[in-house]
Amino acid sequence: MKSGFCLRCALVGSLCALLLLGTASRATVPAAGQPLTAIFLLARGELADSDFADSVVLVMNNLGPAPVGVIINRPTQMPVSRLFPDLTRLAQLPDKVYFGGPVEFGSVWFLFRAGKAPKAPAHAILAFDGIYLSADRGLLRQLLGRDKPMDGLRIFVGHSGWAPGQLEAEIANGVWTLEHAEADTIFNGKSEHPWPAQRAPKRST
Repeated sequence: MKSGFCLRCALVGSLCALLLLGTASRATVPAAGQPLTAIFLLARGELADSDFADSVVLVMNNLGPAPVGVIINRPTQMPVSRLFPDLTRLAQLPDKVYFGGPVEFGSVWFLFRAGKAPKAPAHAILAFDGIYLSADRGLLRQLLGRDKPMDGLRIFVGHSGWAPGQLEAEIANGVWTLEHAEADTIFNGKSEHPWPAQRAPKRST
């Protein structure tokens, strides 16, 4: 999962090229079925992996055989407007695409607020409390076409994942703090840890 700072910058550039070619979404989210159960993981100082350092991760436990999530507090340098260059009014937005995690970097996922709808929007699945997860390009374009495109919407490249039992072991070792998932933390929270971030080397004593 780890990679150098320069390599990460190159990956961002490659991703921009992919998006400009119209291949924004490769990930597949399961069809709507049982609601997901979600929780926040907050990285503690003991977590040495630079991909997750200082991160808050929204983790969902039944997208597959092991937990899957997205990092919610690490914006990239890429503006949302790069996703759909033909939507020219998006160029005025200051919003950035977020680094969701090192798995399938180049795929696009997004979380959006849909309130207490009687059923899940098409091509999306309930994450928690009126918040939905999707990787559908058409739905994302529809949301970005609204009068307030980024209202209750956050977009991610890549996602986070663990092998069966891996996350449980990390929690047992105290590298994560668990908190209840809150929508305001996703859409209104401060993003103080951009990606990529070059962490200062430790000084020798």
